[in-house]
Amino acid sequence: MRVLCLHGQGTSAHIFKSQTVSLRAKLDKSYQFDFVDAPFHCSPAPGVRVIFESGHWAWWPPKTTVNAIRGAHLWLTDYIAANGPYDMVMGFSQGCSLIGSFLLYHAREGTPADEPLPFKAAVFVCGGLPLEALDDLGLPVSQAAYDIDDETVRLLKERAGALTDMARNPGQVQPGKGLWDSDEGLVHDAAVMPDESDVFGLDFSIMPRDVFVQIPTVHIYGAKDPRWPASVQLAYFCKNRKMYDHGGGHDIPRSTEVSEAIAELIDGLRKEVDEAA
Repeated sequence: MRVLCLHGQGTSAHIFKSQTVSLRAKLDKSYQFDFVDAPFHCSPAPGVRVIFESGHWAWWPPKTTVNAIRGAHLWLTDYIAANGPYDMVMGFSQGCSLIGSFLLYHAREGTPADEPLPFKAAVFVCGGLPLEALDDLGLPVSQAAYDIDDETVRLLKERAGALTDMARNPGQVQPGKGLWDSDEGLVHDAAVMPDESDVFGLDFSIMPRDVFVQIPTVHIYGAKDPRWPASVQLAYFCKNRKMYDHGGGHDIPRSTEVSEAIAELIDGLRKEVDEAA
């Protein structure tokens, strides 16, 4: 089972590999994970330099445009053609945006000669979709969706930036208190899944049927992640989905409980892929 792994903006293949070490340890040795760096240098994600000193990369330049997203899709297609095949793809944060938008464009527009998807299942961790891509696909995106997206991005940067402050002022760190412990100020209630008619500004009851993703997917997110709404939006675009809330923030907790739960979900995806073969 070959799995292509795409990291988040401002991190790297090395960092994503470190983030997933605990869950990968719960999977058998038949899994092969390919962690790859994105093509664009960028500033580190907030707080990353506190822990990691590796290079920092992004799947498209800082300003998200439709051309940049489509360019990333071409990069992904070329990389898989040169280094694949892959059975599954797994992304974190912006890596999810790349995979998710790739899937929506494929579903809506197809590919030359109607080629099949270059992977059979997807794992999304703490990631959503670029609303610019939804607009480009002719999907209904309300102003409320843009406003919520802007606010959750702002909240994520604010929360993650606190990690840098903690590193500079260790005396202010409260024992037993983590970066993602508080849900203060979040725009969502993780205990309640939204009705499909209003998923943080997206009305899935009127979405064109041909845009939905049909391959099996797993969606992993944290109740205290400011970007939780984006993760849920992406999940609602996927028809054959399983969802898991790890309870934390914009990260991948390394506890035994969380690692085993995610590994079980990935094994479930593998079973679906094998049965469909």
